[in-house]
Amino acid sequence: MITRFLWQGMGPSLRAAVLFVLAIGIILPLLNQLLPAGSALYVPAWVLQLIGKYLCFASLALAVDLVWGFCGILTLGHAAFFALGGYCMGMYLMRQIGSRGQYGNPLLPDFMVFLNYKELPWFWHGFDQFWFAAIMILLVPSLLALALGWFAFRSRVTGVYLSIITQAMTFALMLAFFRNDMGLGGNNGLTDFKDIQGFSVQADSTRAVLCFASAFALALGLVIAAAVVGSRFGKALTAVRDAESRMRFLGYRVEGYKLFVFVLSAAMAGLAGAIYVPQVGIINPSEFSPANSIEAVIWVAVGGRGTLIGPVIGAFLVNWAKTYLTGALPEIWLFALGALFIAVTLFLPRGVVGLWRQLTARRARPA
Repeated sequence: MITRFLWQGMGPSLRAAVLFVLAIGIILPLLNQLLPAGSALYVPAWVLQLIGKYLCFASLALAVDLVWGFCGILTLGHAAFFALGGYCMGMYLMRQIGSRGQYGNPLLPDFMVFLNYKELPWFWHGFDQFWFAAIMILLVPSLLALALGWFAFRSRVTGVYLSIITQAMTFALMLAFFRNDMGLGGNNGLTDFKDIQGFSVQADSTRAVLCFASAFALALGLVIAAAVVGSRFGKALTAVRDAESRMRFLGYRVEGYKLFVFVLSAAMAGLAGAIYVPQVGIINPSEFSPANSIEAVIWVAVGGRGTLIGPVIGAFLVNWAKTYLTGALPEIWLFALGALFIAVTLFLPRGVVGLWRQLTARRARPA
C-alpha cells in the first residue's frame, strides 16, 4: 500500500530513473556471475566496483540536493556524514577479522595491538553484530546532523555562515580522526577487511551483491526524496527555500522543516558511505576532507540542483571524468574540476537537466 502510494506520487521521469538504476544493479552483477570471462558481455569485477562507487557517490549527491536544492541550505560538510557511515561499517568489518589479523588477537584490531591498547574502547562494543552496525550507520550521522542543525537553525544561521559552519565541522572531525588516541586507526584508518556477513569482500559474488546494494540504496533514496518533496511538507519546504521570512510571518516553524530534511539527508549520506567502504576496502580520515564535500556540491550543480535526477547524472559524469583524467592527465584534474564549476555557474546555472528541459520546452512550442 505504502509502496504503491510512493510510486504513484512520482513523475514518469523519476520512475524511469528508479527503474534504470535498479536495472544497472541487477543486470551488471548477473553479467558478471553468469557469463564466462571470455564473453563479449562479461562484466569484470573491477567494473562492478567502479559502478558501485559511482552509485554511492550518486546517493551522496542526492542527499546534498535534498537540502540544497529544495531547502536552500548550501552544505559543505556532507562528507562528514558519508565518512561517519563508512567508519561504522569499517568498525563492523574490523570486528569480523578476529584472530585472522597479523597479531592474532581475537578481540583487538591490529592497530590497537600495535598501539598497546589493553582493552577494546567502549564505543567499539556491539560492532561485532551486523544489526547493531546497521543501526549506528543511520543513527550516528543523524545525531550529528540533529545536534548541528538544532543549534544552527534555532539561531537562524543561514547562507554563507551556515556553509562555513558545516565546512568547519567536517574539518574538525578530520583532524580529530587523524589522532591515534581516538581509537579509530589514526592516519591509516581502518583497512585489511576480510569478510562481510561471512562472505569474502574480495570475492566476485560479494562485489556483485555490493553493486546491487548500491543501486538499491540509490533507488530507495530517489523514492524517499520524491515522496518528501512531492508532499505538502515538500511544498512548504520549497517555500522556506524561496521566502523564509514570509513563511515565518505566516506562522510556520521553519526550524522544524530544515531540521527534518537535514537529518534525513545525513542518514542517506551515512548509508551511502557504509556501502562504499567494503567496495574500496578502506576508510580513513581523508574522507572527511572539506574538498570531498565541495566535490559533492559540484556534482549537484553540474547535474542540476532541485531536480533529484540531476545530482545522479552529475555524480556519474564528474566521477567518470575524474577516473579518466586522473589516469591520463593527473596533473590537470583539479584545474579541470574548478573550471567545470565556474563554467556551470556562468553558463549552465540549472545544470544538465535544466538545459535538457529548456531545449525540450523550446521544441514543444508551436512554430
